[in-house]
Amino acid sequence: MQIQIEANKEETGRAAAEAAAEVMRDVLSRQETLRFVAATGASQFEFLDHLCAADGIDWNRTVMFHLDEYVGIVESHPASFVGYLRERIVDRVHPGKVHFLRGDTDDPEAERGRLSEIISAAPIDVAFVGIGENGHLAFNDPPADFETREPYLILDLDDRCRAQQVGEGWFATVADVPPKAYTMSVQQILSSREIICTVPDRRKAEAVRNCLADDVEVSPKWPASILKTHDSCRVFLDEDSASLMPN
Repeated sequence: MQIQIEANKEETGRAAAEAAAEVMRDVLSRQETLRFVAATGASQFEFLDHLCAADGIDWNRTVMFHLDEYVGIVESHPASFVGYLRERIVDRVHPGKVHFLRGDTDDPEAERGRLSEIISAAPIDVAFVGIGENGHLAFNDPPADFETREPYLILDLDDRCRAQQVGEGWFATVADVPPKAYTMSVQQILSSREIICTVPDRRKAEAVRNCLADDVEVSPKWPASILKTHDSCRVFLDEDSASLMPN
């Protein structure tokens, strides 16, 4: 794992996007199709803006998956990750194929199985991820399951995770946040050939310290700590999110 620290959120997003674009251009120079995973949330705004503006990416040759979605939410809801991704990626660069998790399906288990089968058909070339305030990776809240090989799971969201969604402005109250969500599993994320992790903001400093510092063991209590075991993971922080890291 490599860590890069930039001055502020804007520069962090720019640097992460430059790294992501370089990976994508390289993969597309060697193979016909690139499969990638997109993250959502307030921490990804600048990263996605710069990535979608990057030159030299043939988006028509890409296949997009995403990390997570609330169970029971409709796409028109302001917090829907499908709506977020349509606005911030799909309608801007038009990936060749997009596989959305449908939050409003009548059969969540069938939906979980459908996406699990599709994503298992071929490797993921690059995953774009963040880290939650409780250290979650996607919606794998602590203590995370580091063992399951199921590509997608349906999990209960913990209280701190739900509070983060309110704090970011997606919901008015914690009671409004759906209690369950689909999430890509930890092992499915780790199976990506490359991982670009973008984590700005001071509110993420505790999680960054507890997940990424060299003196902290990899533990399900801090799910994103598992990123330290990946051979090709690059983490982009700003000075605020890195403020508690040991020198």
